[in-house]
Amino acid sequence: MICGLMLGIAGFANAQQGGGQGRMMMKPEDRVKQLDEKLKLSDDQKTKLTTVFTEQAETMKKMREEMQGGGDRDAMREKMQKMRAENDAKVTAVLTDDQKKTYEAWQKEMRAEMEKRRQGGGNN
Repeated sequence: MICGLMLGIAGFANAQQGGGQGRMMMKPEDRVKQLDEKLKLSDDQKTKLTTVFTEQAETMKKMREEMQGGGDRDAMREKMQKMRAENDAKVTAVLTDDQKKTYEAWQKEMRAEMEKRRQGGGNN
């Protein structure tokens, strides 16, 4: 019982420090590589998407720093959702029509998996 309590505290502390975010935020180059595997990107697309993901990573870093300063979580969540939508639009603007279809299907699949995890249905 004490071990369970200690593990719970350690997990909570890790989440508070952003430890749970680490596996979700990939490096821009890794994100482009992942998309390239799914979508067969051209070199020009890779360059443009690396820029988009680098800008997103910098913005996310600033937002996390603001949150650590005790920022308004609801306002921050709203900002993040807006930023994700803007980035998604930037990504799709770079893609061909066929790539967009594949990307949107993949995004839908990823959202479903995330929702499943959020509901406790899968912990890969």
